[in-house]
Amino acid sequence: MIKHFHACAPLILSGAFVLGAGAFAQAPDFRADAEHLLGLIDEEYAYFDRFDGRNPARSANGVDPDAVTDSASLLRFAECAINAIQDHHAILGISSRSSYGLTPSYNDLWVEHRNGAYVITDVRDGSPAQAAGIEPGWRLVAVAGQSTDEAVSELCGGPYKTAAAKAYAARVLAAGPRDEVREFVFVDASGGEHALSLPNLYQVETPDRPLISVTEHDGIRVLRFNNSLGEDGLIAAIDEALSGERPDGLIIDLRDTPSGGDTLYARALMGRLIDETRPYQRHAFPQIERDTGVARQWVEEVLPRGDSLAGVPVVVISGRWTGSMGEGLTIGLDAVADAVTLGAPMAGLLGAIYDYELPETGWTVKLPTEALFHVNGTPREAYVADIPLESADLRGPNGEDLALERAFELLRSR
Repeated sequence: MIKHFHACAPLILSGAFVLGAGAFAQAPDFRADAEHLLGLIDEEYAYFDRFDGRNPARSANGVDPDAVTDSASLLRFAECAINAIQDHHAILGISSRSSYGLTPSYNDLWVEHRNGAYVITDVRDGSPAQAAGIEPGWRLVAVAGQSTDEAVSELCGGPYKTAAAKAYAARVLAAGPRDEVREFVFVDASGGEHALSLPNLYQVETPDRPLISVTEHDGIRVLRFNNSLGEDGLIAAIDEALSGERPDGLIIDLRDTPSGGDTLYARALMGRLIDETRPYQRHAFPQIERDTGVARQWVEEVLPRGDSLAGVPVVVISGRWTGSMGEGLTIGLDAVADAVTLGAPMAGLLGAIYDYELPETGWTVKLPTEALFHVNGTPREAYVADIPLESADLRGPNGEDLALERAFELLRSR
């Protein structure tokens, strides 16, 4: 999540934007901004424990301040530096038409590196990848005419040595450059090979949807958030969705919240489901302890508001396209509303991101600066649902929503 802005929102400049020093009346000192970015990562990034306390960008492929001479080379430098920290929640506020799409917001394939192979472990519901018939368990063997191993080794910001690093790089490649059709070769569970072309998700129009889709079946009300956790008007939409007769159960469906949002809206929902002030999330600044030896950590609380629905049984559904504030809301509902959580591993976006400005160009860089935890101390990115699923987006043979059906079963059996 972002402290004051929409988390993981795709802050992409117009496709007509052309990089070049001529865009500025007086060319900035681009190299100075390159050095400044490395310093920002040194000072502000919250998760250096993943790299034994060091900044991997300082020794990564493609991260050479001496090679930065103009806006195009600065952008490439910055993209390589961000890749080096292998964190889908670290984002540049500027891009070109050839920049890779953001994961999870503009990706429909979740890739892991397992036993030497790049395995599709989840496919986004309603996406081009799902429509093409790609299934969990398939192996991604080629990207844009290269073997996946070769493409990963050539992605700047490496080397990508661990399974987690290779998986990060493969997901970047799976999202693809934002102005290009994606070309893949997969091998299915039976050994069959599939060469597929998929549109980039930047090229796919999103249909108009309400902020929350509300349905009710036999007294159980379903609130599906349509990637809306940072949208104006959401508080009113939440209150409208919870109005009327008291439901026998609530299903909070957060499977389509990849772009995160704002704690304001998460607290607006949680506040309706409690009747006393409750802690819902822990925060920490690891870099303060790293620099001073003195820890700084605090607990955020949520207060009741409006007509309370405390005591109504709640099931939360989450998955790989539950990102940032969606992840925070999942662990928050677990903490404050005694919700049963059902789902696949979430996007695992790290911490709360803050905006920083490169002084010469004014470009924005978003870095995870606060570490976030469940109130029980579990890091948010390590949270496991009460009822874990391999995929929360998987459909049955007749198109049935398997995770949603399971949520109904849980509430009916209580």
